[in-house]
Amino acid sequence: MKMSVILAHPNPKSFNHAIAATVVGTLRRTHHQVYFHDLYKEKFPPLLSTPELTKDCKRMPPLVRKHCREIAHADGIVVIHPNWWGQPPAILKGWMDRVLRVGVAYDFVEGDKGEGVPVGLLKAKTALVFNTSNTPPEREQEVFRDPLEILWKNCVFSFCGVKKIFRRTFSVVIVSTLEERKAWLGEVEKRVLDLFS
Repeated sequence: MKMSVILAHPNPKSFNHAIAATVVGTLRRTHHQVYFHDLYKEKFPPLLSTPELTKDCKRMPPLVRKHCREIAHADGIVVIHPNWWGQPPAILKGWMDRVLRVGVAYDFVEGDKGEGVPVGLLKAKTALVFNTSNTPPEREQEVFRDPLEILWKNCVFSFCGVKKIFRRTFSVVIVSTLEERKAWLGEVEKRVLDLFS
């Protein structure tokens, strides 16, 4: 299977990077073809340009075109990022704006100018999102209503045609022990094997 793995965290020593290394290692060990992108390391440009707003954009930068091609051909998707203000980091939001675009990730039926319900185009049937947080799960649910759950399940992947969406948040990372983090990475490996074997 072709797997797209997207990481958005600026610190290479972060637990997000440890999660990404576990995901990529597990997928490669089980003979998947992996498209891995560390958005900060490759300095992905997050700003959407005016020409890119159109479906038939002719001036799309080569890096963005490459991401579009890979996500369109992926059989599965894994996204890894921290919870910042109930949202992904800005670089990942920019990646969504530029890569999960009309004609690549979704489209509209003939005659629909964009006001109707889109048709998802992504080939991937399963997406997995790993988040880290320093907010206790109870507070995330009671006070904030877990906006990342709504974003990834309802606003992004369902919109783009992905049928199975799984998300796991690891918290509270800042006070976690080495043993807890090792156990969490074991859980990451198991979830990847369960979903993509």
